Amino acid sequence: MTGAEHTAKRKIVVRGFTGQALQDQIHAVHANGAELIAPFLPRGRIDLVNDFGRPLAVNVTLDVLGLDKEDRQQIAAWLSGVAEFITSMALTPERRRHCLDCAERLEAYLAPVIKQRRHQPGEDLISKLCTAEFDGIGMSDSDVTALIINVLVAAVEPADKTLALLFKHLIDHPQQLAQVRQDPSLLPAAIAETLRYTPPVQLIPRQTERDVVFAGGAVPAGATVFCLIGAANRDPDAFADPDAFDIHRPDLGTARSFTAAAQHLAFGTGLHQCVGAPFARAEIETVAAMLLPLLDEVRHTPGTHYRETGLYTRGPASLCVDFTPARSPLQEKQPR
Repeated sequence: MTGAEHTAKRKIVVRGFTGQALQDQIHAVHANGAELIAPFLPRGRIDLVNDFGRPLAVNVTLDVLGLDKEDRQQIAAWLSGVAEFITSMALTPERRRHCLDCAERLEAYLAPVIKQRRHQPGEDLISKLCTAEFDGIGMSDSDVTALIINVLVAAVEPADKTLALLFKHLIDHPQQLAQVRQDPSLLPAAIAETLRYTPPVQLIPRQTERDVVFAGGAVPAGATVFCLIGAANRDPDAFADPDAFDIHRPDLGTARSFTAAAQHLAFGTGLHQCVGAPFARAEIETVAAMLLPLLDEVRHTPGTHYRETGLYTRGPASLCVDFTPARSPLQEKQPR
């Protein structure tokens, strides 16, 4: 979208991720995280991607949207097909049919929910999308459906990857891990450096408005250009020693790292910078701050093989870690 339509509809979505809505979401993040981690504490071993990060991202996003968590597995399965369609560079005819079937089934699931929220709105994001207007511009059912799916993919796909990558880099750099444990105020810097060093979204497609010559190559008008965020975040003209993970680097600007003025491009930039950046920061900070004291002496599980997957979005297929078992499950109260 561009122009007035983009501005108006972006404002509607932003309202769902700021202010009191964001504070409520932080409570949901903590509650879901506490519930998911508890069974693993006595065992002293967890896969931070498949046992924790992925189900946490799905549960929290369903809470934000006001969807039934009992449908989590089915929604996650449909969403997996949608994400495959969005992030794949090439699909076989069979996979394409599967992905489109997932999208149609997800849309059919959402249709009665949208109808119900228009008549009986609540405090969830779907209700806000259904009822909000700016300058007389409201949301059609098609708009709401598209934005729900957009939020589902954007909130679920990168979240588990970012959390796992944060812990991987800190485990791989024990001195920095010790510093974050000793001084939790360094956690935002560690998250920002993780986003720069290994952004979960690796590329953004854009379309050229006119013919252009770039780096000696001709790009015709209307061509799709894949802008590699991962490469930009390792640009030596922007970052000193860019291939080093350093939470203390002076050229990152942690305070700006979750805004449109960020030095890195993990959330995009400009008018189309990710509207969920404040939510992403709150989600990862809340979970990481909760996990760090619980996962004492956290380390990679011996004998496991680390592997990353994905091109459009990229992250660990799994991240198995061992830690000192806790004597009892987590029973902390939610933050006020």
